[in-house]
Amino acid sequence: MNSSSSNSLNNNGNMNFNRNGSMNNIHNVEKTMQKFQQLAKDAQSNGDPVLAQNYLQHADHYLRRYNELNERRESSTEKTISEEKSLPKEETTKKDTQQVSN
Repeated sequence: MNSSSSNSLNNNGNMNFNRNGSMNNIHNVEKTMQKFQQLAKDAQSNGDPVLAQNYLQHADHYLRRYNELNERRESSTEKTISEEKSLPKEETTKKDTQQVSN
């Protein structure tokens, strides 16, 4: 492998995108989805239906990821609420008292 091809592998923007956690941040995923939807609209208005479809497929991918993260966040919230309800009354009161005194 020559040095120019190894540099191109190291400078791959997609690899950096996945590595820095952007695909786990719901706000970044939503923003990226909206970007591809806008690109699809622009391509359609410029008379390029193939490019528009390509962008819509990318937007659909990010929509699925957005929904997945949203479901995970909701189930995490529900789990926290159910755990708080299952605490004995004495522990809940003690916990509330500690939060008030702090």
